[in-house]
Amino acid sequence: MEILYEDNQILVAYKEKGVLAQSDGSNKLDILTLAKDYIKKKYNKPGNVYLGLVHRLDLNTEGLMVLARTSKAAKRLSLDISNHVNFNKKYLAIVEGIPKGNSIKSYLEKDEKNKKAYLSPNGKLALLDYKVLKSFIFNNNKLSIVDIDLQTGRFHQIRCQFASISHPLFGDKKYGSKNTYDYPVLQAYSLSFNHPVSKELLTFTKVDYNNLFKNIEGLL
Repeated sequence: MEILYEDNQILVAYKEKGVLAQSDGSNKLDILTLAKDYIKKKYNKPGNVYLGLVHRLDLNTEGLMVLARTSKAAKRLSLDISNHVNFNKKYLAIVEGIPKGNSIKSYLEKDEKNKKAYLSPNGKLALLDYKVLKSFIFNNNKLSIVDIDLQTGRFHQIRCQFASISHPLFGDKKYGSKNTYDYPVLQAYSLSFNHPVSKELLTFTKVDYNNLFKNIEGLL
């Protein structure tokens, strides 16, 4: 776990692929437990350490997360997320084909049983903007690197919305990818938010092309 920033109110960390945001009772590593252990050791804190989870990343999505070190910080960050106040996440993804346009608007619902999102007129509004950075051929498939500015934070939003326009994320079999890659290629590379106490707008960026393109020969 890489720590990009910390003070007495928040901690910004980079979650790797295969690490949960929060424990699900399995033996998988989770960012919340890792961060608590880090604080315990660094500051020699006995007993339980408070750390609030205010947003999530999927198991196989890597990228930046902010964690709250106080209940006050957790409440204020959660309110900013709910009210869409200066809390912004940007992603890099590899999708199949070459998307046309620069935004996707739809309404999504969550299938709890199958852990999947789907389009529904009764769902919640989902918005994202994107731009194609580069297109290329890999194993006779047209692929594109897209830069995504997420406007809303729905469950599996990016994965479902790109699949809905016939450009699923490369390797995302759950949403229709026919490629044999192990998981959808998705990286949360930028995170901006107001500091919960000082109200200063903070922006953190970390682009890891080695992980984004891992096992896709010829892209680096």
